[in-house]
Amino acid sequence: MSPLPSTAPAVRRLAGELHRRPRLRLTLLLTAPLLWLAVLYLGSLAVLFVSAFWTTDSFTSEVVRVWSTDNFHALLTTPVFREVVLRSVGVAVAVTALCAVIAFPLAFYTARVARPRWRPLLVVAILTPLWASYLVKVYAWRLILSEGGLADWMLRPFGLGGPGFGLPATVLTLTYLWLPYMILPIHTALEQLPANLLDASADLGARAGRTFRSVVLPMVLPSVAAGSVFTFSLSLGDYITVQIVGGKTQLIGNLVYSNIELNLPMAAALGTVPVVVIVLYLLAMRRTGALSSL
Repeated sequence: MSPLPSTAPAVRRLAGELHRRPRLRLTLLLTAPLLWLAVLYLGSLAVLFVSAFWTTDSFTSEVVRVWSTDNFHALLTTPVFREVVLRSVGVAVAVTALCAVIAFPLAFYTARVARPRWRPLLVVAILTPLWASYLVKVYAWRLILSEGGLADWMLRPFGLGGPGFGLPATVLTLTYLWLPYMILPIHTALEQLPANLLDASADLGARAGRTFRSVVLPMVLPSVAAGSVFTFSLSLGDYITVQIVGGKTQLIGNLVYSNIELNLPMAAALGTVPVVVIVLYLLAMRRTGALSSL
C-alpha cells in the first residue's frame, strides 16, 4: 500500500501550523542562510581576528600561537603601514566620488529623458560590462593605458600623454569596474521620483538648479549612499587591479597578499583594517537611509 495517504494528514497539519504561525515559518526559512552566515562568514572573520594576535618565528616563518599585540602595534607605529591604509581609503573615496559624478547624469538620462521603450535596453547596456570577466576588463585597461596605447593615441594631438601605470590608472580602472553599482540604485530612485513634484517645483518658479538641490537630490541621496556602499567596499578590498595597472603603488590588498606566506598573522592584522573601515562606513551610511535602499 502507498505511504502517501498516511503521511498526507501530517503534511496538512504541518502546513496549517506554519500558516497560523508566521514567525515560526520565517524562522525555519532563515535558519539555513543565517547558520551559513554565522559559521562560514562570521566564523572566518573571527578566525582572522584571532590569528592577527599570533606571531611568526623569525627563523622558520612558522606561526607561533602566542597571544601578542605586536602586529597591531606595528600597524599603528610603522609609517609605511599608515601611509598604505590612508592611500587605500583615499582611493576608495576617490572612486566613490567619481562614480557618483559620472553615474548621476547617466542615470537621469536613462530614467527621465530617454524614451520609455529605450529605457530597458539602456539598463541592459549598463549591466553588460558586469557580464565580462573581471580580469579581461582590467587587462583591457592595461592595454589602453600602456605606453603607445589608446589613451596616448587620443591625447597626443593635444600635446598630452596617457596616465600610464600608477595611482591615477588604478582609480580610473576601479571607477570603470564599479560604475554600474552606482548607476543602478540612482536610476531606480529617479525612475520612482513622482513627476508632479518636478512640475510643482517649476510652477512655483524654481529653476533647474533649485529643483535639483531642493527636490531631486534629497530624494536620491539615499540611493547614492547605497551605491557608495558597493563602490567604497569593493575598491577598498581590491588588490588585483592595483597589481595590474598600479605600477609600484601599494594598497592594503597588496600587503595582505604579500604577507600571507611570509607572515600570516601580520596579513590577518592588515586584513582587519578594511573590515573595521567598512563597518564604520556602514554605520555612517545607516543614518542616511542607504541600507534600506539596497
